[in-house]
Formats: sequence, structure tokens, C-alpha cells
Amino acid sequence: MLKDLDLSLRLKRDAYDRQLETLQNKLHLLGYQVYVKKIPVVIVFEGCDAAGKGGAIKRLTERLDPRGYMVCPIAAPAGEDKDRHYLYRFWRQLPEQGQIAIFDRSWYGRVLVERVEGFCSEAAWQRAYSEINQFERELVEFGTIVIKFWEQISRDEQLRRFKERERTDYKSWKLTSEDWRNRAKWDLYQAAVDDMLLKTSTSIAPWTVVEANDKLYARIKVLKTVVMRLESVLGKV
Repeated sequence: MLKDLDLSLRLKRDAYDRQLETLQNKLHLLGYQVYVKKIPVVIVFEGCDAAGKGGAIKRLTERLDPRGYMVCPIAAPAGEDKDRHYLYRFWRQLPEQGQIAIFDRSWYGRVLVERVEGFCSEAAWQRAYSEINQFERELVEFGTIVIKFWEQISRDEQLRRFKERERTDYKSWKLTSEDWRNRAKWDLYQAAVDDMLLKTSTSIAPWTVVEANDKLYARIKVLKTVVMRLESVLGKV
């Protein structure tokens, strides 16, 4: 699936600025409707390292009421989370009715990093596809809107961004030895992503794959997708 993406897609700055303002204004109004109608919303961001997840989340939340959303950055499990079922810690971070929860990485770590790095058995990550589909089905049946993004960049673009982070003081903290180690396993991760998209993109919780070589294009695609999904449930604003 990933090899067929057109990563050359671009958006000019003036078009980006114009669409950004319009979409953020709509999101502000939709965020209020989420609160009024008491609908929980879960937005999942996954993607290649340096694909721009943080930038997309920043633009997504810029004009939302800060009382109406939370961002959940997900790292490796620690403490009691390591000793329980991997979905345990995500159940505890689900949004209240009328609130938006944005996951920067998510339960999909089981079929991505844990699969590739050998942090769980093959039987465990194979079983996780059906567990995750059932988990998301339970969310949707409860009334939750589930929106999932995979942000994809090329291997060359990732290297360019890594090098830019290295030489930019305020960005250097984003680059770790783990990022370089993951990059060395690029093909293994891409195979895992293809399997994930194939097996967990369902009619009730489909994946949106974002062509993210151009950050401006990627941010607008994310915003448009969220607006359209919310409007399909809440009505146009």
C-alpha cells in the first residue's frame, strides 16, 4: 500500500494559509459541538519518525478550547503498565463524553515497534490485530468517533529531516539514537505498517494515510479529514 503513495504532493504557502484559517475556525465550532452533544472523540497519530505528527497536532489544536481536548504522548510502557495487558493503559486515557483525546502514538505500537524489535512474541502481535479491531469497535459502539492517521514520508526525506534536527539547536532534542536504529530497519517497519493498514482499517475505524513529504500538504489533509469526519456526525458548521 505504501509504495503506491504519491509523496510528491505539495501545497503552496498562500493556499495553505488560506485553508488553515478556514479549517481551524471550523474545528473550533465543531469542538464546541462535541462538548454540547457529549460525544467522545479519539484521534490517533502514527507515522514514520520525523513525519510531522507533532506539527499536525499543533495545527489541529491551535484554536480548540484547551478545556476540550487532551494530547496523550505515548512512550514505552513502564511500572504497572508493563505487567498488564497492553491495552490497559489506553483504556485509562480514553476521553470523557464531550472531550477529544489525541494520541501521539498509540496501541498500534504492539504491531509496529514491539513486532519489529521483538518486544513481544509473534503470537502476541498476530493476535493484536483482532484485539485492536474489537477495542475500536467497542469505542465506536459506545458512541466514540475514532479517526486514525498514518503519516508517511520517503526514506530520503526522513534523512534530510534527521540532519536538519542535528544542526538545529531547538530541534536536536527530537533526534535520538533510537530514531537512527529504527531507520536502519526501514524495510521491516514498512512491512509492518502495510500489514497494520491492511488488517486494521475497518469500515467503522478506517485509516487515513497522509502523504507527508510536504508538511503543508500533510497538515491540511489532516485538518480536512477531521473536519469532514466530525461534520458527518455533528452536521456542517
